[in-house]
Amino acid sequence: MNVIVVGAGIAGLSTAWSLAKAGHRVSIVEQGPIPNPLAASGDHHRIIRRAYGAAAGYGRLITEAYEAWDDMWTDLGENHLDPRGFICISREPGDEAEEYREGMEAGNYPFELFEPDAAAKRWRFLEPGSFRYAYFSPDGGALHCRRIAAGLAKWLRTNGANVYENSKVTEVDAEAGRIVLESGATMQADRIVVAAGAWVLKLFPELDGELKTWRTALAYVEPPADLKAAWQTAPVILAVGGGVDGYVIPPSGGAGMKFGSGLHRVPTSDADWNRQPVAGEGEAIRNLFSPPIARVEEYKITEVVTCAYTFT
Repeated sequence: MNVIVVGAGIAGLSTAWSLAKAGHRVSIVEQGPIPNPLAASGDHHRIIRRAYGAAAGYGRLITEAYEAWDDMWTDLGENHLDPRGFICISREPGDEAEEYREGMEAGNYPFELFEPDAAAKRWRFLEPGSFRYAYFSPDGGALHCRRIAAGLAKWLRTNGANVYENSKVTEVDAEAGRIVLESGATMQADRIVVAAGAWVLKLFPELDGELKTWRTALAYVEPPADLKAAWQTAPVILAVGGGVDGYVIPPSGGAGMKFGSGLHRVPTSDADWNRQPVAGEGEAIRNLFSPPIARVEEYKITEVVTCAYTFT
């Protein structure tokens, strides 16, 4: 079967990889470069974890996900997972960290619980007395997105797929199995898979009532000199507790350390809107993490990147 995949983020690339492995003829079309830094999966790293709170099905699926990643690493000849585990920090009863803990308990997944003083002693970047408890699970870490995307694009080309970069799709005719590019060129296939992420509403505006696009930003930071060694070996922080909806990825895979928070996101109807960081945006994100991160204003902002995404 001849298949066109629209969008070369991780969803599109992994779909194209699976289809090519199954013997199908595959063309993947991306509006920008691969990896595309504007895509939701175009940043340096993302978290993988077992904890999903009440969404226990996702927690169970992580076993299958790890198996799929291992299959991919074999094909790519490189492993792009940093399995450093994750920690969650609870600051208030019923906060996100506590919900994740309850999900871990319900799934009978092991984790190690730390009282505040013990946690602050083990992870010196935590502010003693600012949280209720922390817990660690080895079942998670950081995936190196850009390396994965570059590796998959190379694998696809090597294995006979057509990879089109900087080729923006402006129209999808699902009935005819045809796409139209911004250049006016058309492509035909037996099936079309649309993996356009935050840009899917530009192709299917009728889905506006079902999908919502968000714009957010991430702050890359340099920690204080006396805490750099602690961060180099630290787990990813999946939840910093309270209402921050915040996570931290330590330096990993040659990429810097970053802060991200769901509080910073805003809805948008256009994934290309406001993609340049604004003055003070990095500091605003960073400062959300105190507490439980100690001396947070000593973390120097090195870069701010924006992200657009949608839940499907």
